[in-house]
Amino acid sequence: MRIDGGLRRVRWVVALLLCAAAPAWAFDFNELMGLLARQKQGEATFTEQRYVRGVDGPLAASGTLSFTAPDQLVRRTLTPRPETMAVDGNNLVLSRSGRTRNMTLDSVPEIQGLVEAMRATLAGNPQVLQRYFTPTVTGNADAWALDLAPLDARLSSQIAALRLSGKAGEVLGVEMEFRGGDRSIMTISPKR
Repeated sequence: MRIDGGLRRVRWVVALLLCAAAPAWAFDFNELMGLLARQKQGEATFTEQRYVRGVDGPLAASGTLSFTAPDQLVRRTLTPRPETMAVDGNNLVLSRSGRTRNMTLDSVPEIQGLVEAMRATLAGNPQVLQRYFTPTVTGNADAWALDLAPLDARLSSQIAALRLSGKAGEVLGVEMEFRGGDRSIMTISPKR
């Protein structure tokens, strides 16, 4: 009888210690940022499905993405119509149908927040990311998700949810849910 009681107590103590130690072993935001920071540049193709209220079926787009740390990001949409969004530091250039528009990111806080979500994640820059969002990481290094809750009221009034997902130091997906019900799902395929 004493052995059974003692064995139960030992099992209970071991279980308690494992539960208490589990958070130290959990994959966290800083570990994810460290993995992402190792990639200094990258190129990928993307496909995007955008679901818009009042439109039957998703609107599809595809193209290429390129990133050079810490702050150069280019999205070239090839279909359904060519357009380019190029960001270098605080400069944003939008090109479509032979027209080009130049602006600064800080003049459009909503766009700045979305650009920084991608750039800061790709660069593994926790300081910039936390300036614009409250991050929550789930999963592990082999399959992680980074949920970003906007801190800026203007961005929050437009974005209900933003999730980036990936594996190790690669971003493989971006999902956005907009206020009003529209949503976008982007799948990213890194070029190796």
